[in-house]
Amino acid sequence: MSTELTTQQQFAAFADEVAAELGTHCRIAPSPEYDHMLSRVIIDDDGRALSLRQHDYSQPTHLKVYAALPDDSQVLTPQIGVTAISARHVAREITRRLYPQHAELTQLTAELTAQAQAEARDRRAVAEALAAALPGAHVEENYRYTRVVWQRPCPPDSHDGPVRPDSVCIGVRPSGEHVNVEVSGHARGIVAMLAAFVEH
Repeated sequence: MSTELTTQQQFAAFADEVAAELGTHCRIAPSPEYDHMLSRVIIDDDGRALSLRQHDYSQPTHLKVYAALPDDSQVLTPQIGVTAISARHVAREITRRLYPQHAELTQLTAELTAQAQAEARDRRAVAEALAAALPGAHVEENYRYTRVVWQRPCPPDSHDGPVRPDSVCIGVRPSGEHVNVEVSGHARGIVAMLAAFVEH
């Protein structure tokens, strides 16, 4: 028979029982960000944070359990739905269904983070080399994309009106292996720039 949980006190007591079933060192804590619903955080023996929540007051025996991932995780938070048949049942379902998901996604998150860090290093090295080749250039960092912008003021031309600077904008792709280059400015300056590029 399912346990109906209708108050925070009942829910906290039930979460305590689930924590005890999961391991002797588990403990529970309030979940302030979800204080509008019945919820508790369970910290297990391995330091994993599990959020136990009741989403629907009309179905008090239906619970959701979420396992925390890093704040910058690039994958969806692992979760399961479970019926509050008993604390032992909920703990068993967490162990059987949620922990394997959590382990797999934690590993995936670590791999994605390592990949993003490697990309950032490579992208930064390319951007620094480009900036060194273009004295006075400035670097703009965006998410998985870096821009290197360089400008050279042109002398005023009596026939062309106001000064228009020659400029180079280089976009460094996520891995740093490819770049996009946009060049604009006075025609003579661009021709000279392209000629110098071809010579190299």
